[in-house]
Amino acid sequence: MHALGNNWWLLFVFGGSIGGAVRGVAAWNERRAQRRLERYRIKQATKAELAKAKGMGRVDRETARRELTKTVAEHDTVDDRWFGYETDLATILDFPMMIDMREPLTVEFHKARHRADLLRPQPPESLLDSREALGDYREAVHAYATAFDIAEQEAHRRRRGDFDALEQERLARAQRLLAVAMDAGATPAERQQAYARARRELDGLIALPRPATVALERQVQSALERGAH
Repeated sequence: MHALGNNWWLLFVFGGSIGGAVRGVAAWNERRAQRRLERYRIKQATKAELAKAKGMGRVDRETARRELTKTVAEHDTVDDRWFGYETDLATILDFPMMIDMREPLTVEFHKARHRADLLRPQPPESLLDSREALGDYREAVHAYATAFDIAEQEAHRRRRGDFDALEQERLARAQRLLAVAMDAGATPAERQQAYARARRELDGLIALPRPATVALERQVQSALERGAH
């Protein structure tokens, strides 16, 4: 203090430098505080974006799950409509175009059905993480449903109109014989004979769906075995 008191005049010489240094330190401290605040803001914004992305991921996955559930249900609905023809010989004989592979509309329907079956996910949840695969499956099912609608409408419009009079008589006889073959009240021998005659009537005319013929053949065979016992 004694030295400072004796050299007070030095304040006039170095006062500007000291003041500048003090102001520089204050400015540096302020910039450091601003940088710290900016880093904090960036960190918080990053957390918010991550949380938003995570939430959107959950929303997207739930949306995909609903879309997949709806598509699988539509696939099952069209399958059930087709099985109504494939497993019912009487219905097929009313609308034979549904199994006539010479018809372009029928071919298109069966091609669309095959593609939808190939793209059907097993298990269904396997498509939830692939929007592209889910889109392909949805489009395939839509094409299947559309092709089936078109083929069915045309089959109902034509009925047996593509067959000449003699062929229509054969179809009618076959339908009556198949009704006997499926009649549980008929004797086993009657059922077997009716089925054999029906197959002869249809030979070279239309090819019956295998699921329906297998089911009927088993019924006939079961009736024969019961009759034998």
